[in-house]
This record gives sequence, C-alpha cells and structure tokens, in this order.
Amino acid sequence: MEKFNEIYQRAVARKGGEGMLQTLLSAPLSHAELQDLDDDMWLEEFTRKIFQSGFYWSVINNKWSGFREVFWDFNLAKLLMMSPEMLEQKACDERIVRNFKKVQTIPENAYMIHEVAEQHGSFSQFIAEWPTDDIIGLWAYLKKHGARLGGNTGPYTLRTLGKDTFLLSRDVESYLRAHKIIDGGLQTKKSLLAAQHFFNDLQQQSGYSLTSLSQLVAYGVGDNRVGVQAR
Repeated sequence: MEKFNEIYQRAVARKGGEGMLQTLLSAPLSHAELQDLDDDMWLEEFTRKIFQSGFYWSVINNKWSGFREVFWDFNLAKLLMMSPEMLEQKACDERIVRNFKKVQTIPENAYMIHEVAEQHGSFSQFIAEWPTDDIIGLWAYLKKHGARLGGNTGPYTLRTLGKDTFLLSRDVESYLRAHKIIDGGLQTKKSLLAAQHFFNDLQQQSGYSLTSLSQLVAYGVGDNRVGVQAR
C-alpha cells in the first residue's frame, strides 16, 4: 500500500507544483462552524443532491430558485405541517422538476432531521459530533433513516456543507481498485470498511483532513488538467 508522501508527490507533479496543489485542496468546516449551520440547510442540500442524481446538475441548479419558492426556502417547521394534498400540488408546479417520487423525499427527510434534532439539540450538532474515523457509519445512518440518501447522495451533501468526509468518486474508486484496497462491490460493507481504514491510515500519517486526502488521491489518477479542481 502506498504511503501518503507517494500520493502527495504524484499530485504535486500532476497539478503543476506544490503551491498550485495547495490552492486546490478544500478544507472542511470546524466543529463549531458545523454545529452553527441552520438545520434547514441540510434539508435543502439533501433535496438538491437527490434531484441532481441521474440529472444534469446545471439544470437543477438553474431551477433552484423555483424549488426554494415552492418549498418555502426549505423551512422545516412549515414543511412538517404540509398535507399530502398540498405536497401533490407542489409536485406539479412548473417551477421545479416534476418528479413526484423525489418530491416525496422532502417531507420524509424533514421528519428525519426533526427527529434527530429532538434527540441531539439540532441536526447540525449531530453531524458535527459524528467521528470522522467512522464517516461510513454516518453514511449508513443517512441511508437507513433518510429517503434516497444512499450511494453518493449522502456523502456529497456532507462534503458540500463542510463535514469532513472522503468521497468514493470514480477517480478514488479507480485508485482503490488499482491498489487492491477494494475488489468487490463499491458499496459493500467490506469495501466501505477497507476505504475507511485506508483514509484513516493516511490521516494518521499526514494530519490532513479526509476531504483533502480524498482530493489528493483523485488528483493522482485519471485525466489530468493542471490547475483544475477535482472532487
């Protein structure tokens, strides 16, 4: 298994030098910053990622102001009071992408966020306190208790809002398979544990966040464009 320095130096060479590489690395939010996020933000970003799945992201982003209008800026308190009849009406609104099955996830995930907040003070507090050396455990929680938050949907939401997490992008998956870290299905328990152990080991070697380590691995494989950020 490669050591951190080998991965880092390959990324340096491919991205045009250490200075350029450092500008491309992302930093997660601190514990304090995470717990200060409004819980409504989690529902909004879960919904955005659910709709982006299997769709052109640009189309969803271009319509997002319409989503926010239709769903009251993803206000949890209002959405939890929404009747099934009103949900059906909103699912037909031309301002959004009209996919009823995906629209149904909005009240379902609103309820999940509310339930967690009741137990932990806030959903953001719950996310902030989850240990990153078991980030796959948080992925599993979102998949089990949320609606359509399995696969990369939950992890990409976590990354977007600043929770420290690696991502199983195509480039990262390619690296893990090439180095025999995983050899079965990407989302099997065995593969997820192997990926977690790999990134935990890199973190102990380097002190870098899982976010940065995931990016460094990705920068070392696949198509390379100097100075272009990868996930």
